[in-house]
Amino acid sequence: MESIDTWKLVSLSPHPLLVVVALSVALVFGVGLACWGVRRESSPRRRWLLWTLRVLAGLCAFFFLVEPGLRRLQVARVKNRVAVLVDRSGSMNFPVEPRGVTRNEAVAKALEALAPQTDALKDRYAFETYGFDPELGATTVEGLRAQPPRSGRSDLFAALRAIKAGEGGGARKLAGVILFSDGADNADLASGLSGRPKQVLEQLGVPVTTVAVGKGGLTDLAIDAVRVDDFAFVRNSITAEVELHGRGFADQAVQVVLKREGQVVASKTATFTSNDETQTVKFTFTPDQTGRFVYTVSVPVYPEEVVAENNTRSFALKVIRDRVRVLLVSGRPSWDERFLRGVLRADANVELISFYILRNQLDDSGVSQGNEPRELSLIPFPREEIFQKKIDTFDVIIVLNFGHEDQGVSLAAFRNDIERYVRNGGAFAYLGGDRSFGEAQSSINPFDEVLPVTTAGTAELAPFVAKLTLQGATHPITALASGTVSSEAAWAAFPAIPGMNLTRPREGSTVLLTHPTAQVDGQPAPLLTISELGRGRTLAIGTDGTWYWAFPSHAGGGQGRNYERFWSNAIRWLVRDPDLTTLSVTADPSSVEPGKPVGVVVVARQPDYQPAPGAKVSVELIDADDGHVVAQQAGEAAADGTIRLEFPPPEPGAYKVVGRATKDDKPLGESSDAVAVRAVGPELADARVNAALLEDVAKATGGAFFDAPSFNLSDVPLREPPLVEVGRSKDQPLWDRWYWLSMLVVVVGLEWAVRRRFGYV
Repeated sequence: MESIDTWKLVSLSPHPLLVVVALSVALVFGVGLACWGVRRESSPRRRWLLWTLRVLAGLCAFFFLVEPGLRRLQVARVKNRVAVLVDRSGSMNFPVEPRGVTRNEAVAKALEALAPQTDALKDRYAFETYGFDPELGATTVEGLRAQPPRSGRSDLFAALRAIKAGEGGGARKLAGVILFSDGADNADLASGLSGRPKQVLEQLGVPVTTVAVGKGGLTDLAIDAVRVDDFAFVRNSITAEVELHGRGFADQAVQVVLKREGQVVASKTATFTSNDETQTVKFTFTPDQTGRFVYTVSVPVYPEEVVAENNTRSFALKVIRDRVRVLLVSGRPSWDERFLRGVLRADANVELISFYILRNQLDDSGVSQGNEPRELSLIPFPREEIFQKKIDTFDVIIVLNFGHEDQGVSLAAFRNDIERYVRNGGAFAYLGGDRSFGEAQSSINPFDEVLPVTTAGTAELAPFVAKLTLQGATHPITALASGTVSSEAAWAAFPAIPGMNLTRPREGSTVLLTHPTAQVDGQPAPLLTISELGRGRTLAIGTDGTWYWAFPSHAGGGQGRNYERFWSNAIRWLVRDPDLTTLSVTADPSSVEPGKPVGVVVVARQPDYQPAPGAKVSVELIDADDGHVVAQQAGEAAADGTIRLEFPPPEPGAYKVVGRATKDDKPLGESSDAVAVRAVGPELADARVNAALLEDVAKATGGAFFDAPSFNLSDVPLREPPLVEVGRSKDQPLWDRWYWLSMLVVVVGLEWAVRRRFGYV
């Protein structure tokens, strides 16, 4: 702070300000009246002479009224602060130009070049250098070089507000801000300067000079964004829009590939017509399974690119069911078909399409027309339309008591389509009867390859009550327990059914219900058998008498709905309803930014679906592309059966989290989820320089904009430092000099003489 001697004019009148103002008004009024009195003077020269003398007399009187004086002061100029803000986000590691120095190094060199200019202004301004990432922190040129930018976020607006807030009530005020950045804001100003941020900056009260660091001409191919819904419906088309930005790829075709956990879903070609262009590529695909899956969009990495990490982007997509689409095909009208169709139609979550054969060519109806039997069906059975063209649109296919000896309705020609459907994630249920499992005239069964059982002989016709197996006692399909009634007691209360087909379970299948006495190969004859084939599930029931199980809920107004519950459980198991599992594994969150840990929430339940406290839980993080285990975590479930595990930040890519749990050395099941780890965050996804945003910030605050780090401080608008009094002041009167009084006497006397001469006195 440097002392300066200065002075200023002041009024030394002893009268209060109000008195001085009143006398001044009276003086002006008197001068006005005097001028008004000579308005009729015919000679303009005389009139102007009188007006001039009267005004001069008034000014002289006003001079002695205010008693002017000279106040001598000793003051000092207080330095103002100039804040130099340097962007420390990750994008400042990009080169200024192809094969050039980094943007961070360019800022360091610019600050070194400005050092002589800042030294020349050090008497008036204190230059302070800060880096923001996004938090403010003091830095130096050496600090910029020693610690490369690493922040994953650019927030110019927050940095400017923070430096203004730091002004506080101190003596040193902000004279201005000089901001070095590439303008790649990904916070409040990501979409430009508008709305509330613009209003705040316009009222900042400090000129912000912005300096764009970086140039155009960089070669880069980047996936800027993938626009897709958070969830999709299984077997329904969904569109993902990929926003692809190419710089330096004029007249070049680029292959864009969409994969689901390593498997190619689709690929398209995008052709750029200019060196800076954004193309939108649309992928329309149909998920065929429920669950959460990771999809990855990628483009090739070219040698001349500045950033390679932004050539891929992964996203997690949850596939759910809108309604379970069920196809029911029956070989003939029956009570089992009627009851089952009624249950499915009453379920609001089921969309049912049903067909049943009224009569085939081998049935003798006794009705004829001429020499040909009368056709009783209303429309031909659309076998090809259903089992070839539309088969993948169904979630579950149920075939009930269907024979194949009549070639007019046989499904033998579609055995490959049905097997492919199941292996790709479809669900298939096959119910018995006199035309199923080889009981009819033909032993051909086109479903042999997908069924969990094979034919084992002629039917057992004696009525019986189904018996639960050990596996059936805990399986969700046969879980009918409610209140104090166990599932075993609920099944024992079912009425007897009139016979069943004899079948033999295949290896790897699971038998849930059996005949209480009949045996096949020394084991109880299976009634309800399930298995998994590829990604699909199958179920076989060796009877068409399940409708007898509906009697208890319909007779006498009974409250039990176990027949409906059984079929609801069966449908939900077939379509892999996630709520019908004893173990739930959920990635938290499903999309992870680079460098962040992967969280997993596991919920373990016991076979009765009660929480499993103390369950031993292990979770593997598996690379979805090649299947190798990346990491493993283990823990023990809390009292509510829940545990959260966390994996250290993995490499970018698509991953599956597979969880397993045991309770008292008994397995509770296995479940999985998907998680996408991004290759780059928003900060490194784009290498461009947003000079337009920096220019808008400068305009809004009254600062200057420079498109390169080289500039002169003389061109930077800064507020002048204020002056403060630092010593005692001394007043020296000016009004008490004899010559001022003589001037007043001369002017008043001359004015009186002229008025007398002209006859006004």
